[in-house]
Amino acid sequence: MNFYWLLTELGTIVGAALAFVAIAHILRQRRSPSTTAAWLMAIVLVPIIGVPLYIMFGGRKLRRAADAKTNLDLLKASPHDNVPHHRLERVLLSYGIPAATHNNRLHLCRLGVEGYQAVMSMINGAQKTIHLETYIFGNDAVAAAIRDALARRAREGVEVRLLIDGWGSFYTSRRFFKPLVDAGGKLAIFNPAIHIPFARRTNLRNHRKIAVADGEVAIAGSANITAKYIHPETVPGAWEDLTFVVEGPAAWQFEKIFRADWEYATGESLAIEHCPAFTYVQPDSAMLQVVPSGPDVHGDPLLDAILLAIYSAERRIWIVTPYFVPDDSLAQALIIACHRGVDVRITVPKRSNHFLADIARGSFLRDIENARGTVLLYGDTMIHAKVLLIDNDVAIAGSANLDMRSLFLNFEVMQFVYSSVEIEEFERWLMRLNEQCTTGMKKPNAVQELVEGVVRLVAPML
Repeated sequence: MNFYWLLTELGTIVGAALAFVAIAHILRQRRSPSTTAAWLMAIVLVPIIGVPLYIMFGGRKLRRAADAKTNLDLLKASPHDNVPHHRLERVLLSYGIPAATHNNRLHLCRLGVEGYQAVMSMINGAQKTIHLETYIFGNDAVAAAIRDALARRAREGVEVRLLIDGWGSFYTSRRFFKPLVDAGGKLAIFNPAIHIPFARRTNLRNHRKIAVADGEVAIAGSANITAKYIHPETVPGAWEDLTFVVEGPAAWQFEKIFRADWEYATGESLAIEHCPAFTYVQPDSAMLQVVPSGPDVHGDPLLDAILLAIYSAERRIWIVTPYFVPDDSLAQALIIACHRGVDVRITVPKRSNHFLADIARGSFLRDIENARGTVLLYGDTMIHAKVLLIDNDVAIAGSANLDMRSLFLNFEVMQFVYSSVEIEEFERWLMRLNEQCTTGMKKPNAVQELVEGVVRLVAPML
């Protein structure tokens, strides 16, 4: 009897200690107030459930990974002087992200056909290495064609490495990649969905989309490897997305990010090489800054840079995002911009592929409208691109949605574009997109407002 009493007391003490440690960890990390409150309530009210859930899903930074991923210290490998010329560069430089590079070429692939052709052209033109990482690698005809192209290049002696996210590509079996592996290509799973308990963080997903050939040509953006995003011919009802091709020093920064992610996923350290020599000179070269964000980066450089850009905006803030579930700081910055007279436009799909995210966004978008901003609903198909256009000052594009998962949890990468010619390209793309939109949110009824309020409580996980 005394033994069971002692066991109960020890269990209570250990549980209380774990709850205390978890609460201390929560309060030390940067989170939205609603996320912090939700975790605290779960741990205090139901510790036997809340503590294990927090251990498995609650962490948002991998401090050891951030410290150990020396490959992601881009400053050490940058061939440039890292002297910032833009206010956003100065902020990002303080996080260890190099200043923007010149002498780049940037090409926007506005259609899925163009994106597919760019990927195939990059694969076919590679001489030494092909490095590709993506969130979703499907199992359809498009994915099979790209897999087979990679396998063919591997048989020809090119080093091919493919890194896929364990959750995003969960429904694509290892057997699907057998032709690539048999040809000598390498496959790795980033944070497998099924793993040894506590060995990985299930909620931290690799949402980056990067393909690099020889460290000289990079393809990035928001498109995954499946027919919804890219395709060899026009597909009715295909998703609207945006991919960009980069040639020049900025491509090497994408290469560095891939190498760091590969080492984290596999333990294989790829040799550190110097940035390739780019001999051509572009008269109107693109000025680009590659910005990684996520658990492997100290702090929140992407969010902080976006906030600075919004508060600095004088004329316009045009945003395209499939999911709009901002944290309090971002939502308030946009509302203040509206009140300052800035032209704030938020373009989202009329219906996205995530029902709960559509419900959660409602109150945020109406807050923008009430502050005299503009909400644009895109057509009857899904828009998956992620772009911010601030004045004629900067265009920001890449893999990150304007939601709390992308801003606080996922491994992401965005590109900051500072050169006027390329900013004008993004502007033309946005204007064409907005021509296909309707303006304004429908007024909600009482039930809808109640549902939106409930869903907004779990918005941080959407």
